[in-house]
Amino acid sequence: MRPTRVILVLGLLLVGVAGFVFWSGVRSLDQPLQLAAPLRYKVPAGASFAHVAADLGALGVVPQPRAWILFARWKGLAAGVKAGEYEIQPGSTPRELLARMVRGDVLLHSFTIVDGWRVQDMLAALRRNPDIVLTLPSAPVDLMAKFGAPGTDPEGQFLPETYKFESGTTDVELLQRAHAALSRELAAAWDGRDTSQPLKTPMDLLILASIVQKESSLPQELPKIAGLYLHRLAIGMRLQADPTIIYGLGERYDGSIHTVDLRTDGPYNSYTRTGLPPTPIALPGAPAIRASARPEATDAIFFVASGKGDGSHVFSATLAEQNAAVAKYLASQRHRETAGSSP
Repeated sequence: MRPTRVILVLGLLLVGVAGFVFWSGVRSLDQPLQLAAPLRYKVPAGASFAHVAADLGALGVVPQPRAWILFARWKGLAAGVKAGEYEIQPGSTPRELLARMVRGDVLLHSFTIVDGWRVQDMLAALRRNPDIVLTLPSAPVDLMAKFGAPGTDPEGQFLPETYKFESGTTDVELLQRAHAALSRELAAAWDGRDTSQPLKTPMDLLILASIVQKESSLPQELPKIAGLYLHRLAIGMRLQADPTIIYGLGERYDGSIHTVDLRTDGPYNSYTRTGLPPTPIALPGAPAIRASARPEATDAIFFVASGKGDGSHVFSATLAEQNAAVAKYLASQRHRETAGSSP
């Protein structure tokens, strides 16, 4: 074969190989990534896209990292990749993953503060969450100093809701958001409150809301319970709220309130002291705060569980009505116990 023909054949072969490589590289951009399950991958701050591509190639996720790099550079996207943690889903493609990294669609974790939790419950939940960077000790001293309110009791100071956060978020950063949310909710409720009610400060509102929160899990009952307690305050009656007794007992609470507990005086014993306790007794949610700011008008001063098993209550304006409601509740409980013990 003549040299020129050999050169021509070799040239055609090289063009063919190059064309195949190019076609294969372009095709790989739209092929599903090699994943059997979702993969969390963290793009370090300051990392180049070439480093990210090589890393994912070494992990066997991206089949042709070099083609991915060339495509990103050609499109001018390589420098736009955002640092953070990403969840790579099976079925996604390198082209889609690059677009997500450029948009910064990082994985968002969630942390839920439950209505009615105490601060110690919230802190324990923070410590159990593997996605939160822990900086606080298990029993922080003067926690509110972290949020510009040194000396403030932290109970009630964080709004229950679900918070989304990025990887690397610290417990203090998350609590800062929850405290700011509480401050906004409380301020709005205070500004829109029923001014005829005997609440003198936003803290009074927060304390009342925490008691209301602990009394019922039914949103529709919260305004009536708030109205009942405000009615007691207005007529000079003691609150006589069992949740305040339980809070005051702390670790000594054994699941039941005993007569001695009701008679032993203390700052949270609303059976021996008039007015509100000195601090909130839980973390009230927005519905409880709003209900306490705009309560339902009621002449009821007593309430007891209905016995229906749905968490509802019966409200009474007189002691005779309350005694009848209590008797009905006790009868329903005896019936349940009898039915439960029948063969």
